[in-house]
Amino acid sequence: MNARASSVAIPGAAALAQVGRLSTLAWEVLLAIPRRPFQWREWIQQCWFFASVTILPTALVAIPFGAVIALQLGSLTQQIGAQSFTGAASALAIVQQASPLITALLVAGAGGSAVCADIGARKIREEIDAMEVLGVNPIQRLIVPRVLAAIVVSVLLNGLVSVVGVLGGYFFNVVLQGGTPGAYLASFNALAQLPDLWISEIKAVIYGFVAGVVAAFRGLNPAGGPKGVGDAVNQAVVITFLLLFLINVVLTAIYLKIVPPEGVVSDDDTQRRHGGR
Repeated sequence: MNARASSVAIPGAAALAQVGRLSTLAWEVLLAIPRRPFQWREWIQQCWFFASVTILPTALVAIPFGAVIALQLGSLTQQIGAQSFTGAASALAIVQQASPLITALLVAGAGGSAVCADIGARKIREEIDAMEVLGVNPIQRLIVPRVLAAIVVSVLLNGLVSVVGVLGGYFFNVVLQGGTPGAYLASFNALAQLPDLWISEIKAVIYGFVAGVVAAFRGLNPAGGPKGVGDAVNQAVVITFLLLFLINVVLTAIYLKIVPPEGVVSDDDTQRRHGGR
C-alpha cells in the first residue's frame, strides 16, 4: 500500500517541482532585467527575429478572426433587432480578447518555439554550462533579451491585430451584411473606452513575458539529446497555450469587476439623478 501510494504521489510532486522551477526562472528574469551590462545587440536581433516570423502570419490570421466575429455578431444582432450595436460588440471583442490571444499564440508558436530550440541546442552542447564556468550569467546574457523581445513584439503586434481585425470586421459587416458605416462607427465610439485598449496592451505584455519564460525554461531543461530538444519545443508551445488561456480568464474577470462598462449607470448616479430618492 505504501509503495503504491508513493508511486501515485510522485507525478504530482514532479509537477509541483516544475511549477516551482518555472516560477523561480520568471523571478530571476525579472531581477536580471535592470542589471548591467544589458545585451542591446542581442535584444535588437531577437526583436527583429520575432517580428520577421510573426508579422505576416499575425496579419493573415487577424483578418479571418475579425470576419468571423463580425459575421457571427452581425447575424446575432439582426435576430434580436440590435444591428446598431454590431460595431461596438465586434470591435470590443477583437480589441479585448482576440487581439492579445492571436498575438500571443503566434509569438509563442513561431518565436517561442525557435527560442526553445536555440536554448535547448545550447544546453545539450554544454554551452550553458561553459558560460556558468566562465562566470557569465546565462539568464542575463541569453534569456532576458529574448523575453524582452517577446514582450515588445507582442505589444506592437497587438496594435497591428487590433487595427486589422477592426477593419476586417468593418468590411465584412458593412459590405457583406449590408450594415451602415455610420452606425458601426457610432456604436463603437459610444460603448468603447480607453481602458479597453489598456487591458489589451497589459494582456499582450503578460502574454509575451509568459511565452518567453516558458520557452526559455523548456530550453534550459531538455530531456537529453536532439529528441529531447524537439520534445521540449512541443511542450513549451502546449504549456504556453494553456497558461495564456488561464491568464486571459483571470485578467478578463478582474477587468470586468474593476472597470464598469461604458454606458452603464451606477446606483449612485441613479439616486443622484432622482434627488436621492
